[in-house]
Amino acid sequence: MTQSIAPDKSIDCIGFFCPIPILKIREAMKSLVVGQILEMLTDDTSSDPDMKSWAQRMGNELVEISRNGAVYRFLVEQVGTINPSRTGIHPA
Repeated sequence: MTQSIAPDKSIDCIGFFCPIPILKIREAMKSLVVGQILEMLTDDTSSDPDMKSWAQRMGNELVEISRNGAVYRFLVEQVGTINPSRTGIHPA
């Protein structure tokens, strides 16, 4: 039997579509420390490839992806701080 990972924080992005789920998860990740897990729920059909790409660019680990009907569940582990060179946003 597989035991699900308990997230430290959860955000509900059901009803929001690209780019809103990515913007919301990016903001929510700022409040986590290294090793903590964020859960995001969404019904955006483009979220699967978007989340994989975002996690890779940001250096965070996408530890679980599941789907129940139309709702996707993503668990992302905060691996480190956001590197500005990965975001394309550089401080002034």
